[in-house]
Amino acid sequence: MVRFVDVPNMRRWLIDTGIERAISGIAETLEADFLRWEEFDKTARVASHSTVGVIELMPASDGRQYGFKYVNGHPDNPARGLQTVTAFGVLADVDSGYPTLWAEMTILTALRTAATSAMVARALAPAGATTMAMIGTGSQAEFQALGFRALLGIRSLRIWDTDPHAMDVFEANMRPLGVEVVRASGAADAVEGAQIITTCTADKTNATVLTDDMVAPGVHLNAIGGDCPGKTELDPRILLRGDIFVEYPPQTRIEGEIQQLDPEHPVTEMWRVLRGEATGRTSDEQITIFDSVGFAIEDFAALRYLASAVDGTDYCTDIDIIAEPEDPKNLFALVAQGAAAPSLT
Repeated sequence: MVRFVDVPNMRRWLIDTGIERAISGIAETLEADFLRWEEFDKTARVASHSTVGVIELMPASDGRQYGFKYVNGHPDNPARGLQTVTAFGVLADVDSGYPTLWAEMTILTALRTAATSAMVARALAPAGATTMAMIGTGSQAEFQALGFRALLGIRSLRIWDTDPHAMDVFEANMRPLGVEVVRASGAADAVEGAQIITTCTADKTNATVLTDDMVAPGVHLNAIGGDCPGKTELDPRILLRGDIFVEYPPQTRIEGEIQQLDPEHPVTEMWRVLRGEATGRTSDEQITIFDSVGFAIEDFAALRYLASAVDGTDYCTDIDIIAEPEDPKNLFALVAQGAAAPSLT
């Protein structure tokens, strides 16, 4: 039997646990896994691109557990009443190869993305930051806002989206939670006075969501929308002014903002900063840029946290997806009766 966390149980677990508490817990597990980065078998995700989106597999293993996530990204889906991103994930035992957890990851991915953003910002953002600009208020935005409140105490948000309805939804969701929301007239207005800027747009294009003149000295940029080849959000001049921090360079150079730069442009791996092997923020004037594309170790950590959280509870059910005959060398025995069925010939 394999533990299974479906959407109703994920919702119930998250409602009972609390979103900010869950994001904080995932962030703790993330940091622990970043600190042991070298233990992991790592590879860039396997992507199948089409003209309308992408479908990806994201695997990682620490030698004891193996995990992967199936995820898609289809920006035009909402026009058809569908989610832009959907996902599910699996954990397995390396010794036996047997899966131990199967879980929905559409919601869990939003939690882990927020946890990763806030964990990194806690290390790189200017001290005492109080205000964040959010450029793009789609499905990830509320989770980002709550993650930054939980880990950094950010309570004031300046928002902008080209879709007024998206901003309406964000405001309706956030104001009852005590978040101060300022609706800006444009991207330049949104970033005015913000110490942290999060960009999270969905269009699969080389866009310029932020121009160089919008980014003031000392700002921390959390660039999470550019996450596949041909999709970026930042004016490349911003990248040349700031110090760039990434998850896994072989993947980020293909998918991230730095796909716009020379392949040899220097970047710093975030796990080295957390381990004290590389410097993060070094001055009040420094621009720090987290060029985040999402990496499999983050999903692995989120699944690890979820597995621990639901173990022994009714937030998961057991499903029978492993064929196990009494004699492990006699798989046929499970279906032998079918051999006596009438032949089509």
